[in-house]
Amino acid sequence: MHTNKKNGSKESQELALHYMKTLVEVARESFLILDSDLRVVSANPTFYQNFEVTPEQTENMFLYELGNGQWNIPILKSLLEEILPLKKVVKDYEVKHTFQNIGEKTILLNARQIDIDTAHMIVLAMEDITERKQLEQKLAEYTTGLELKVLERTREIEDSVKDLQSLNRAMVGRELKMIELKKELEALSKK
Repeated sequence: MHTNKKNGSKESQELALHYMKTLVEVARESFLILDSDLRVVSANPTFYQNFEVTPEQTENMFLYELGNGQWNIPILKSLLEEILPLKKVVKDYEVKHTFQNIGEKTILLNARQIDIDTAHMIVLAMEDITERKQLEQKLAEYTTGLELKVLERTREIEDSVKDLQSLNRAMVGRELKMIELKKELEALSKK
C-alpha cells in the first residue's frame, strides 16, 4: 500500500508537470519551470528564441549557471531565494540586465511557487519590456522637448503682446494728442 501511495504521488507530480509544460509552451512570454533547487526543469520555445539558447544549454542546469553565469543576477537571486518563499507569488518585478548574446534587456518577472504533493516547483515568467521602456523614454524626451518649445513660443508671444501693447499705448496717446490739438485749432479759428 505504501508503494502505491508513492507511485500515485509520483504520477500526480508527473501529470502536474506535464500540464504546466503544456501551458507554458503556448505562452507568448518566456517561461522557465524550476525545481526547488532552482534547476531548470523546462523552458518554453519563446525562452529559447528570446535568449538565443537551446534546450541542451538550459534544461537540468542551475538557473544561475545558464549562459556562463549571465543569469546570476543579484536581484533575481533575491527574488527567488528571499521574496518568493515568503510570498509564494511575485508580480511585475522589473530587472534590467546585460546579456552576453542579446545585449541589455529590461525584463518584467512574475514568479509563482507551486507545491505538487511534496515537490516544490517555481514557474518564472519573463516579459521582455525593453522596447516598451525605450519607447517610454523616447516619449518622455519628446514630451520634454515639446514642453520646452511651447514655453519658448509662449515667451515669444508674450514679448510680441508686450510690444503690441506698448505700440498701442503710443498710438492711442498720439491719437488723443491729435484730438486735443484739433480742438485747440478749432478754438483758435473761432477766435
